[in-house]
Amino acid sequence: MAVHIESSMQFSKLLGSSTIVVSDFYADWCGPCKAIAPTYESLATKHSKPNRVTFTKVNVDNQQSIAQRYGVRAMPTFLIFRSGAVIESIQGADVRKLTTAIENAVKLAGAPKPSFSSPGQTLGGSAPTRSTMARQFSFDRLLHDIIAFFGLYLYSLFSFDAYTAAENSPFNIHKVPAAPAAKTSGARAGAATQVGKKLGTIADLAGKD
Repeated sequence: MAVHIESSMQFSKLLGSSTIVVSDFYADWCGPCKAIAPTYESLATKHSKPNRVTFTKVNVDNQQSIAQRYGVRAMPTFLIFRSGAVIESIQGADVRKLTTAIENAVKLAGAPKPSFSSPGQTLGGSAPTRSTMARQFSFDRLLHDIIAFFGLYLYSLFSFDAYTAAENSPFNIHKVPAAPAAKTSGARAGAATQVGKKLGTIADLAGKD
């Protein structure tokens, strides 16, 4: 939808805030202006983009200072501004020429900038980068080392022999686990034999008598 200009200040602000500004300089008594007005409104509805492409209508009888500033003497006159400077001027109710000029100008506005960016991952997207995994691993390793340090410190702090306590502490990451004692049937058998020799049998006792 086109913006009806009410003052020079309003027009200047639009030129400064929008990348592309299309202006229709018209007069109420102008027949060709009325004939092309529906086409202009249709193009405005289709291509208007906030702060990028703005369509305006300037009544030359009410805003003579603006018309004089840009040398408008025939109606309708269409001026296309880019960053505040005139890049195209079209005189007369030429629908094809106006449409082509506007479509070309819209391309100059460029694509809108994203409001924010995020390294988030969508479902089915690529896996986290190697650097992200490295940071995770480094953090876990650091946390583990901190816990081991304080655990070793507190374990040895309340012991009479701090060095021995530290060596035997479950928080000592360099401690070599002790091998479990081997239990074999032979050992049990030997023990039984020694017991047998010591106690003797009823037959041995009878022989001694």
